Parts: sequence; C-alpha cells; structure tokens
Amino acid sequence: MSIKDVKSIPVIGGARRATTITRTDPENSTQPEQRLDVTPPNPEVPERPVRRRFTAEYKLDILRKADLCTGPGSMGALLRREGLYSSNLTTWRRQRDEGTLAALKPKQRGRKPAVPDPMAVEVERLLKENTRLSKRLKHAELIIDIQKKISQILGIPMETPEESEND
Repeated sequence: MSIKDVKSIPVIGGARRATTITRTDPENSTQPEQRLDVTPPNPEVPERPVRRRFTAEYKLDILRKADLCTGPGSMGALLRREGLYSSNLTTWRRQRDEGTLAALKPKQRGRKPAVPDPMAVEVERLLKENTRLSKRLKHAELIIDIQKKISQILGIPMETPEESEND
C-alpha cells in the first residue's frame, strides 16, 4: 500500500507523511470532503546540524512550568511539547540553584582567547637588545683582531690587559 492509494485519513498529528489528507465528518455525510494540503518533509539532510540555544528567560520559564507539573504525565507532555530532554531540566535546575542568572546564559563556544602575557613585551625588548649588543660585540672583536694583525705586521708590541674577575 502506498500513499497514493490512501483515500481518506482522519486528521491527526502523526499523519505528516501524506501529501494530501481528506477528512469527512461521519455525522454529516452530505458535506463534501475537506482537503488539507500537507507538504512532504524535506529529505535533504543539512550539512551541519544547527545547535539550539536557549535564552536565560526561556530556561527560567520552562523551569517554572516544570515545577507546576504535578499530575501524572504532565511533565512528559511539557517536555514533548517543547522538544526537550529531562537532562536539560536537570542542568538548568543546577544552574538556577547556583544562584546566578549569568550561569543560565549560554557559554561562548570554541577556543578561549589567549591571555596576553604581561612579561612578553619586556622579553621581546630584551631579546632585541641582546641581538643588537651581540652584533656590536662581533664588530668590536673584528676591529680588535685587525688591530692585532696590523701590530704584528708592523712589529709593534701590544700590551695585553690583565684578566679581571668580571670577564
């Protein structure tokens, strides 16, 4: 049996798959059939599912409604109607009991921004200074080396400084 073979189906919430549904009133058979056009569900699956986000006001409203549910099955009806799970209520109650409305606001997802290191600027400055001084030292050592060679060529004796404790 296919959907095309179906002539009449009573209009109920579970008959979403039919493209057209006809309804007749059994008490008044002289009344013509009523046609309700129902669009078929989209068979395409989205590339990435959309994550639901709930506002703090919505969470508090649902918790108030859940606290008022006293009859048997009323909590399940509320959860089905809103499309929620009982774990949502458990998490939201815990957040409410922590005492802050900010805990009920959705947390920002993804990587946390890197906290700038206060010493990073100083370290960068010292590295640049170290590089600059190293270049000057190499230049000075090259000049001293050339002076030694010239003094040896010319036969001028050089006085070597005494070693100090700081070297």
